[in-house]
Amino acid sequence: MNNTSDIIQSSGILFGTSGARGLVTQFTPDACAAFAHAFIASIENKFNFTHVAIAIDNRPSSQAMAQACIQAIRARGLEAIYYGVVPTPALAYTAMQDNIPCIMVTGSHIPFDRNGLKFYRPDGEISKADEQAILSATAEFDAISELPELEVNTKAATAYIERYTSLFERLLLEGKRIGIYEHSSAGRDLYADMFTALGAEVIALERSDEFVPIDTEAVSDADKLKAKKWSEQYHLDFIFSTDGDGDRPLVADENGDWLRGDVLGLLCANEMKIEALAVPVSCNTAIESCELFSHVTRTKIGSPYVIAEFEQLAKDFHSVAGFEANGGFLLGSDVEVNQNVVKALPTRDAVLPALMLLAASREKSISELVNSLPQRMTHSDRIQNFATEKSLAILAIAKEQPEDFLIQLGFSDSAVASIDITDGLRMTLTNGDIIHFRPSGNAPELRCYAESDSMVQAQYLVNYALKQVQLVKITD
Repeated sequence: MNNTSDIIQSSGILFGTSGARGLVTQFTPDACAAFAHAFIASIENKFNFTHVAIAIDNRPSSQAMAQACIQAIRARGLEAIYYGVVPTPALAYTAMQDNIPCIMVTGSHIPFDRNGLKFYRPDGEISKADEQAILSATAEFDAISELPELEVNTKAATAYIERYTSLFERLLLEGKRIGIYEHSSAGRDLYADMFTALGAEVIALERSDEFVPIDTEAVSDADKLKAKKWSEQYHLDFIFSTDGDGDRPLVADENGDWLRGDVLGLLCANEMKIEALAVPVSCNTAIESCELFSHVTRTKIGSPYVIAEFEQLAKDFHSVAGFEANGGFLLGSDVEVNQNVVKALPTRDAVLPALMLLAASREKSISELVNSLPQRMTHSDRIQNFATEKSLAILAIAKEQPEDFLIQLGFSDSAVASIDITDGLRMTLTNGDIIHFRPSGNAPELRCYAESDSMVQAQYLVNYALKQVQLVKITD
């Protein structure tokens, strides 16, 4: 007999900013089962349910992980509904409408040798307190001896498409040529139907049989060149893509220029006439300076922190939403669009911001909409395989002596005007530039975000800061 707490602790799998993450080798059948048992045990006294839904991304390891979770669900006397490969928000939305919990097997954008589990209560994404409840659960369970066969239910895919096509007239995208960069996205078999149903001509681009770890916050130079080429070659008005599990959008304008996720979120929120926003501290300050919203709250990075703020905002505002620098849009309240109600979906979603941007571009081009905003440029990148312990040690010293840290980075002709330690270290310089370091919550990576009046300067700040921080010496 196994104990969930013992198995989870010995696995080495940790919760990050977006679910439990670890190496594929750590997600053994018993480890997956332990997480499923612990999750259900942590919520079964708070909700009444007889079914648990589960879905996966296209990673090679995801199906076996789902099988182990389903075996655990059945062992607890519950029915498992398997939705196959669908985007995380499709699973979450359908489960919320059915008032049942769900588990998404995905590692999002991290490399294919890693994977993860995302958990949703019947009322939405779990909180940080829920994570601790899972880790501390002590349910007993039998070791996994065999993995069950899987039968795909198509309900989640169908409901997700209907959620968005029902909001708009059928010819919303008539005359538009939309490229879908499919790679290995979990939603790649849904998006063409969705855009076609709204009148667009769809061109499928670069489907991959191997998993592609697309990071919407750090778009590769290769993908930047691809978008330019595709836009010109196919005369595209728009390119749509997502990360691995389809909850973070990656969209390009009519020129093949990828939009920053927080700019996309800003334009979406404005088109939806959202009153109050919760956004992570790393997002573009144009959100406040554009003066389009009644209230903006800054949070730690990660959807649980954004979602946690919705309850407070809902006390004072009718329409509430949030988005992240990675582009994921979180709808914190029901909102009316074209006299149709779109139900709240307090988890990251890639499709809603893309469609709202397309709706906003009926009279102006996407590039014109972007250029109408306050021109604060942001850029981000990361150092991979950079030990989290080292990142934390460097930033602990830097928070105490930010001026000295800035000099160590080589910015001796600048000075720190203020710092924000909401999440990592965010330094606003006297010239208005911003440099923000933060260890990733999902992998051994150190991220750097920068903001300036020009993209060239923002890119320089990130590239130079990431180069220099690797030279910083940690002394006892």
